[in-house]
Amino acid sequence: MKRMIFLLTSLLLVSSLASAAIKTETVTYRDNGTEMKGYMAYDDSIEGERPGVLVVHEWWGHNEYPRERARMLAEEGYIAFALDMYGDGKTASHPDDAGKFAGAVRENMEVAESRFHAALRELRDHPLSEDDNIAAIGYCFGGGIVLEMARRGMDIDGVASFHGTLGTQSPAGEGDIKTRIRVYHGADDPFVKPEAVEAFKQEMNKAGVDYEFTAYPGAKHAFTNPGATELGEKFELPLAYDEQADKKSWQSMLEFFEEIFD
Repeated sequence: MKRMIFLLTSLLLVSSLASAAIKTETVTYRDNGTEMKGYMAYDDSIEGERPGVLVVHEWWGHNEYPRERARMLAEEGYIAFALDMYGDGKTASHPDDAGKFAGAVRENMEVAESRFHAALRELRDHPLSEDDNIAAIGYCFGGGIVLEMARRGMDIDGVASFHGTLGTQSPAGEGDIKTRIRVYHGADDPFVKPEAVEAFKQEMNKAGVDYEFTAYPGAKHAFTNPGATELGEKFELPLAYDEQADKKSWQSMLEFFEEIFD
């Protein structure tokens, strides 16, 4: 019994030390007069520069979920910056407000692009960031944003969209997209119709993009978010967490990063 207690205590100590190495910084930055609230995470036990990853939030805004993903990326050896697309760290607690916030950004992609690049500068300017090794990931609304930034010629190493929107008012032409793309999609996501999936694939193929599209059978919208099922039940929305799809898509993303940052 004493030996078991000792082993458990040792494991908890190791876990605590590992967590203690992850440093986080709340970052206030500006874009065209609008104050933005971001969140930087990195492993302080690693010396020197490392690749950076931008994290774009769901339509709920810059809440704890993208911050947790930033910390998870830090644990993998990256420096991650969870950005703010709404301004002042604004978040929504009801789908009506979330839809309004997200819609306002989607309707003005010039503003969205400017805010994205303001965050990109923050990440690149950090002393621990390798400014020539950068990727971006996004969830739901954020997945759509990183795909839109790719369509607009964002020159970074790769983007990954998790249960993101696929439609666009400005389809990419040949040579427009300069980055590699990975899309992780819930095959049972009612917010993204099969015709939208087919249109996206045709767009990518015509544009000659290096992309992979993975659909997870049975997975619904927001399948990576552990809080999705509760939110779905609360607001009667087809949201649900899928642990298997979450883990598989995260592992695939990590393997993708190993390729692009090699």
